[in-house]
Order: sequence, then structure tokens, then C-alpha cells
Amino acid sequence: MADKAHRYEVRTRWTGNTGSGTATYRGYGRDHDVEADGRPLLRGSADSAFRGDPERWNPEDLLVAALSECHMLSFLSLSVAAGVNVVAYEDTATAEMVTHADSSGEFTEAVLHPVVTVAEEGMVEAARVLHAKAHEKCFIARSVAFPVRNEPVVRAAAGTPEA
Repeated sequence: MADKAHRYEVRTRWTGNTGSGTATYRGYGRDHDVEADGRPLLRGSADSAFRGDPERWNPEDLLVAALSECHMLSFLSLSVAAGVNVVAYEDTATAEMVTHADSSGEFTEAVLHPVVTVAEEGMVEAARVLHAKAHEKCFIARSVAFPVRNEPVVRAAAGTPEA
């Protein structure tokens, strides 16, 4: 199969001008809107540690969410192909970012903690193995410059017969 390019477009519009633009660091809001055709408006801001609105999504949260979502979607797709019936999936993804004295910074690691429930006990081991494959396939994890680890828990649904 030949490589195929996919294009994505979002529009980000700063809405935090309080009247004097960026004349001072404390004088402007970090609020912004992110839009893409056919999708709901996403209200963003900076992390509250950087004078942002804690009730809005920030880029750091969105990066961690993108890693979590991408892994889940890759895992679910691979599960179908492997005959593993996933009946529930949730993840609490965490990440660490460090900032430096010069105001730069970077993420140093992200850890996904997916909890997966499969339909039958006999599918548990296959589901565990699929997490490594999902990590290899995830477009976002393959694109970031810091480690992304997975610490999955896979269990069979209650009431399924033992294999």
C-alpha cells in the first residue's frame, strides 16, 4: 500500500485582548477559540499555571488527550482484526512537562493507563499484547519527541466463563 497524505486544518483565534493587546504580560487574557469545519467550538486557554482560565482546555491537556484517544482508537481497530471483543475501555492518561528558567519547556513523558474489559476470559492475553501494537500504530505517539508508555489493565467482563 502506498503512502497517503492526510491534511488537517484548524483555526485558532485569540479572544483574550482586554483592550491593550499584549502591552504587558499580566494585561492580556490567554483565552482563545479553536474551530474546525463541522465540529463544535473548543474554548481554550493557557494552563492556569501560566495565567490561563482553568475552566477551558489548554494545549497541554489536549496533547495528553490526543495521545490517549489515538492509542484507544488504534487498540480498538486492532482488537477487531484479532477477534478480541472489547466491551469497555477507559483511560486516565498522565504526562509530565518541565519548564525552564528561560520560559521554554517540554514534555518528558506521558503514561497511558487504559483499563480494558473484554467479553471473555480467553481474550485477556491477546488484548494485553495488542497494546504494544497499538502504541506502534498510534499516529500521535509516533510523532512526539518524548516517551509514551502504556500500563494497561485488561479484564474479562463479569459473569463470563473461565477459559
